Amino acid sequence: MGDRGPPAIIGAVNPNLLNVIDVEATCWEGQEPPGAVSEIIEIGLTVVDLGRRERVARHRILVRPARSSVSAFCTQLTGLTQEEVDTGVGFAEACRMLAAEHGAGVRPWASWGDYDRLQFTRQCRATDTAYPFGQHHTNAKAVFAEAHGLRKRPGMARALTVAGLPLEGRHHRGEDDAWNIAALVLDLAGRDAWPAPAGV
Repeated sequence: MGDRGPPAIIGAVNPNLLNVIDVEATCWEGQEPPGAVSEIIEIGLTVVDLGRRERVARHRILVRPARSSVSAFCTQLTGLTQEEVDTGVGFAEACRMLAAEHGAGVRPWASWGDYDRLQFTRQCRATDTAYPFGQHHTNAKAVFAEAHGLRKRPGMARALTVAGLPLEGRHHRGEDDAWNIAALVLDLAGRDAWPAPAGV
């Protein structure tokens, strides 16, 4: 659920470390059922060491939804089932884990687009949960499009093809998507196209 990386990584104060986040949420093929809201059910997190230019840890937090359930469409897309996410932690506990175990409040972070950041913002507000992240967020999709001179910002799978990188694992699985996005971040860093966090 929240497999831990090497002790030296977790909680370490290292300005080169970046959290790459990808979430999966409850979803439906058409309109959501009456009274249901889209909720995070998986948080994938890969830690990137920009100084060493490598991915140094990967984590997965399953989150138990409170106001929705996993549809057949959602299972087909993500591979996640209701039975699996029922073993997860509550959303507030997941946010606490991000802050306490993964330095989310102090470590800069990135996601592919703004969906993940906005989903956390919405869900934290709706549940009166403390937002776990600091202010240093980078939209990796925007950085990639600019670095490659693309007029349209590509999805993650398309970006991997453009960069000549393999898609590892299953697309739309948070843990695997975070791992793949981290590879794109490192590719951008290798091109000197990854921005330094503010104040660094």
